[in-house]
Amino acid sequence: MNVFYIALGANLPFGEHSPLDTLQGALNRLNVASTQMIAASDVYRTPCFPEGAGPDFVNAVAKVMSDLKPTEMLEHLHALEGDLGRERKSRWGARTVDLDLLAAGDLVLPNAAVFRHWMELAPDQQRVRAPDTLILPHPRLHERAFVLVPWRDIAADWVHPVLNKTVAEMCAALPPDDVAAVIKLVN
Repeated sequence: MNVFYIALGANLPFGEHSPLDTLQGALNRLNVASTQMIAASDVYRTPCFPEGAGPDFVNAVAKVMSDLKPTEMLEHLHALEGDLGRERKSRWGARTVDLDLLAAGDLVLPNAAVFRHWMELAPDQQRVRAPDTLILPHPRLHERAFVLVPWRDIAADWVHPVLNKTVAEMCAALPPDDVAAVIKLVN
């Protein structure tokens, strides 16, 4: 069994469903025959990234166990996105749902050198280039409050296998304004 961490986000309605409804539906659909939900964070409201690209997002992070391999899990997430109205028009911006595979246990894929290349890619290149293979852990997760704040709810002690820092440490290293902009929704 593999342990996966998955970031979930939504900021556009899907039919009659609000972004929050779509996110909760995606969480429910992660718990299928081959995948067992272990934990899910609270849901947070976060500013759209990049700023001004659309309405605020709702975000969460889930921990699941599965017999799927990492590439199979990514395919499963992409299929689920399609079922929930996701259209891949732009790299970043507004969407009905976004499911990102953050990590698969302590695996580094495809290897540490390729991971570092994508992690260190200049911001202007990040907007126009996308890897043609699965990179794990997600090469930008350590920079994103909308990922780390919810993740801290369920796995603050997960250690990044390349950076050798916990989720809590990576979150603490973010600019305070970025962390403050991630606001827990009241149930």
